[in-house]
Amino acid sequence: MIRRNAVLLLLFSLSTPFFSHAAEPDVRHSFLTADSSKNLIAIIGDDSQLQWSHQIGPLHDLHLLENGNVLFQDNWTHIVEMNPDTNQVVWEFTAGQNTDRKVEVHAFERLANGNTMVVESGTSRILEVDPNGKVVKTIPLQVKEPHHHRDTRLVRKLDSGNYLVCHEGEGLVAEYNADGKIVWQYKVPLFGEKPRKGHGVEGYGNQCFAALRLKNGNTLISTGNGHRVIEVTPKKEIVWSLEQNELPGIQLAWVTTLQVLPNGNIVLGNCHAGPENPQIIEVTRDKKVVWSFKDFDRFGNALTNTQILTTNGKGVN
Repeated sequence: MIRRNAVLLLLFSLSTPFFSHAAEPDVRHSFLTADSSKNLIAIIGDDSQLQWSHQIGPLHDLHLLENGNVLFQDNWTHIVEMNPDTNQVVWEFTAGQNTDRKVEVHAFERLANGNTMVVESGTSRILEVDPNGKVVKTIPLQVKEPHHHRDTRLVRKLDSGNYLVCHEGEGLVAEYNADGKIVWQYKVPLFGEKPRKGHGVEGYGNQCFAALRLKNGNTLISTGNGHRVIEVTPKKEIVWSLEQNELPGIQLAWVTTLQVLPNGNIVLGNCHAGPENPQIIEVTRDKKVVWSFKDFDRFGNALTNTQILTTNGKGVN
């Protein structure tokens, strides 16, 4: 494993340098990111240099943990916690146990109590797994037509103990309590357009990818192939949005991960947008691009997930 990682680092060092652009010259980020088309997860320093990388399969979630380890998936069902200094796997879990259904995982998260939340699509359930790999809690999800690839995208446990779930196949964001009851939901609108096939800028739908509960109680949602980010109140009113062609010289395609930085700026993933567009974008609330990242040499058109780690050398959490 260590030898394979060393080969990846050598190949990266011999190829074209990473490209990032800051509309504000003093903006520098380090970040964790992954691209399924290039089978790669990596940590990029704020000098745009590779700090760590590892081979993966398909991936829809990732986290750099407080202990410095990386929590990620190397295929649809296998979740690992890896020490990036040694590439040693220190924790792992395989989903889809004790079922004959086809299962994929599109969301997971290390919880404050040390357990790990793993969300299974296909069985339509949230699992909480202890450090020994034992399932200690199961929360059923309400899915009209269970599907291993479309039940969910990102899911996050809220401070209240509830779970905020993106149901991709239904274009629905739902908040569940600990008993699996939906206590709030929001159907992502099509904004008067008809669905169109395609993963890139040409397609269209409401297949939401991420939802964040903001400090003001509103919910920030990336609408996936809806090419938008929207902020919705508890009463389901849209109070802010970023649409496909609002950023000069940039088109949004499948909008994936979301992160709100301490300064209030929003970082979004712009997946399947093609080499003409950046794969990661940071925007202000007044829709000014202050930083973006584009590298189609070492990453491809399926860079789905990103976590900003530091800004100008300072941690963001």
